[in-house]
Amino acid sequence: MSLFERLKQGLSKTQSSLVGRVDSLLRGRTEIDEELLEDLEEVLITADLGMKTTQHLIQALETRLAAGRLTDPEQVRELLKAELKKILALESRPVDFSSASPFVMMVVGVNGVGKTTTIGKLANQLSRAGHKVVLGAGDTFRAAAAEQLEVWGKRAGVEVIRHAEGADPAAVAFDAAKAAVARKADILLLDTAGRLHTKVNLMEELKKVRRVLDREISGAPHEILLVLDATTGQNALTQARMFHEAVGLGGIALTKLDGTAKGGIVVAIAAELNVPVRYVGIGEKLDDLRPFDADMFVSALFERS
Repeated sequence: MSLFERLKQGLSKTQSSLVGRVDSLLRGRTEIDEELLEDLEEVLITADLGMKTTQHLIQALETRLAAGRLTDPEQVRELLKAELKKILALESRPVDFSSASPFVMMVVGVNGVGKTTTIGKLANQLSRAGHKVVLGAGDTFRAAAAEQLEVWGKRAGVEVIRHAEGADPAAVAFDAAKAAVARKADILLLDTAGRLHTKVNLMEELKKVRRVLDREISGAPHEILLVLDATTGQNALTQARMFHEAVGLGGIALTKLDGTAKGGIVVAIAAELNVPVRYVGIGEKLDDLRPFDADMFVSALFERS
């Protein structure tokens, strides 16, 4: 199965909740009017595209309608497709791992979103591409987080720097940075804690980790990647806002897209935070963490079966 086919399959639930409902609304229509646009607005909001994106799309349609350039349903579909591509392409670019050596990526996110698994998959892919990778087990509070990372490390053939459970995450960051420099690693991926119930403490801790990294490796972290669970919809947007305010995000990895109808949240996050979506997870396999491609994502959503 091609990558496009796999993405299309992974997005099938989102496709039904968004494009499927748009198509149902347009079916049999001979004219486009304000009433239709109102119904369309409701579909877009409930498909987790977010208020900002929805207003932008409806405004674009209203402008066309007023100018007499929106006369049939296919034009509505094509305009939505083009505008979504524009929004996502604006904030879609791959991580440039060659921009620093070692390149330090600090991975953040609340517990349960697939953070450690995402780091493991990324380490595997980067290692196979010929990069020397070191992992830092900075989530010292979650039971077995370091062990889980070590399993991934063995699988990817990369070294994992860890301390005992309950250790200071900043100390792990310090040792991981020292090890990455000493081993002449190309990339350091640092896992971090994700206990949201102590929000203020967590954010302060992440700021401390960031300061330690910068002290050891100039300009580090070069990327702060937030891992979000797509199945949480609007809650993912709230998390993204919170982490962005606290530590300033460089990009987002959206996991579990294949298990949700809320994939529209990709658009809401890109539009509202101006933070690029770097990776999307469309399955359990190692290769199912994919660099995000805006064109392919929108095309897969809109392609008719």
